[in-house]
Amino acid sequence: MLVLEAKLKGKQSQYNSIDEAIRTALFIRNKALRHWIDNKNVGKNDLQKLCAVLAKEFDFANKLNSMARQSSADRAWLAIKRFYDNCKASKPGKKGFPRFKKRGHSVEYKTTGYKLSVDKKYIIFSDGFNIGKLKLIGTRDLSFYSVKQIKRVRLVKRPDGYYCQFCIDYERKEQHQHNG
Repeated sequence: MLVLEAKLKGKQSQYNSIDEAIRTALFIRNKALRHWIDNKNVGKNDLQKLCAVLAKEFDFANKLNSMARQSSADRAWLAIKRFYDNCKASKPGKKGFPRFKKRGHSVEYKTTGYKLSVDKKYIIFSDGFNIGKLKLIGTRDLSFYSVKQIKRVRLVKRPDGYYCQFCIDYERKEQHQHNG
């Protein structure tokens, strides 16, 4: 996997929409964690099903793309799985019990909810938050990779602005000959 990053350029209203999407993803992650704490024998599939329930229950959660909701539940499950693995391995010290997050910094879209322009210089988000079209500013050129190779897109908020990370399915092969 290869991660390429580009800075996003847009309007303040678009940045506010991104912030709202990040807060919603954080809400879903915390709800999934609460569901795991309150109920016994909760697995990854149960957390995925919880996303649909939350979308019906809360209007703002329904605005977020379904794949982004599932990705937030996956993040909660990864924290839970890491805790279980540390317990099974009898890791000394604290085991890393999953915690609720107060501040979120990213929202992740799997394969839907976004679209790249033909020249791959703009990205368009099409979920209920109306983020719209944002310009990608970066040194890496996405035109070398097909749209099918892009597995995930993550919007990240940092102190110096908003960024878009592309997780690309790419295998790098280097051939070398042994010289003895």
